[in-house]
Amino acid sequence: MSDEINIVLCCSAGMSTSLVVENMKKAADEKGINAKIKAVPVSSLEEINGKEHIDAIMLGPQVRFKLNELKNIYKEQNTFVDVINMADYGMINGEKILNDIIASCKN
Repeated sequence: MSDEINIVLCCSAGMSTSLVVENMKKAADEKGINAKIKAVPVSSLEEINGKEHIDAIMLGPQVRFKLNELKNIYKEQNTFVDVINMADYGMINGEKILNDIIASCKN
């Protein structure tokens, strides 16, 4: 992982994750973490694949069925792919989600 962490959150339309993104950005700022975080519809991942390095792709619980497919696609790029914990997602706990991603990317 470089000095900046690039995180993409995916859901059905890219809208339900926008509040999570805002809370994650706030937590990153408070911790002094240089993070680029955005939300996109899962169908838009193809458009950014290969155009930029993504450190972590986190799926909203509603698109968890894409997990294995995306793990296979991003395996060679060393991109961490997982599903956001449903409780953290529901509580819009951006700080916890960010901490989990950072811990997973360090492994």
